[in-house]
Amino acid sequence: MTPLIDPFARPISYLRVSVTDRCDFRCTYCMAEHMQFLPKKDLLTLEELDRLCTAFVRLGVEKLRVTGGEPLVRREIMTFFKAMSRHLETGALKELTLTTNGSQLSRFADDLAALGVRRVNVSLDTLDAAKFQAITRWGRLAQVMDGISAAKAAGLRVKINTVALKGFNEDELFPLLDWCASEGHDLTFIEVMPMGEMGEEMRLDQYWPLKDLRARLAERFTLSELAERTGGPARYVRIEETGQKIGFITPLTHNFCESCNRVRVTCTGELFMCLGQEDNADLRAPLRASRDDVPLEQAIRAAIARKPKGHDFDYSRQKVRGQVTRHMSHTGG
Repeated sequence: MTPLIDPFARPISYLRVSVTDRCDFRCTYCMAEHMQFLPKKDLLTLEELDRLCTAFVRLGVEKLRVTGGEPLVRREIMTFFKAMSRHLETGALKELTLTTNGSQLSRFADDLAALGVRRVNVSLDTLDAAKFQAITRWGRLAQVMDGISAAKAAGLRVKINTVALKGFNEDELFPLLDWCASEGHDLTFIEVMPMGEMGEEMRLDQYWPLKDLRARLAERFTLSELAERTGGPARYVRIEETGQKIGFITPLTHNFCESCNRVRVTCTGELFMCLGQEDNADLRAPLRASRDDVPLEQAIRAAIARKPKGHDFDYSRQKVRGQVTRHMSHTGG
């Protein structure tokens, strides 16, 4: 079968699929405190998610990342991971992984490991319990730390994803680094993105450019560029003094689109060819219209043919240009 190639000759080998828009946290940069979640009938069923992801695997996707919302709050979600694990067994899928807030990892870490998940990304922006509760609104740091410990005990590699937030976790740069070093976790910093109707002023207030963060690291440590890519948008350095690998995801100060090999599917079956563009394709309709996957595959191919060269997120003029109105929890983290 002809693999998925976009108009700029980039093979599409990485799919991020959101299995729910719901979450047990309400992080201030991600969603409103009183979110209106989607009606259940709009969400793809687990069987539909299986069909959809299986179609992508047939078309050449080798890495599947499960996201949300918080993916582990979806009822019976392990049946979906079990379904996807069959593609690991055949070798068609090279990696099955997820991004989580860590709150449910104590419950599911062993099951995930048994189903072939080898690593997880955990979103964690602070090691301070009071600040953690403030930024997540509903979260408890102790529960997340227990989940991270459970993941490590189950043999899962843990990568910590930290959103760089000016005035919030600037003072935790080195404590976070030290904690990750002591636990053996990789660490990636992410610039806050203009997603959702959170107000431009708030975004600009939160925006801490990673070039500034990186310069602060370089005052204390020797940073060596790594050529390594993990299929995502991060660029990596090694801290020579500790051997740690640190990632930087900089959609705003460094456009990483030239090597983009990924697309996203929302929990309602919308395929977004670019995180920073509104253009999308409805895959739910062909999924529900026919038990035959031919219309679904045709819809996927037609959408990939529209994948843009890049996005246009931009904070440089003190206005959030390229802002998209959907919440991150809707598109998938």
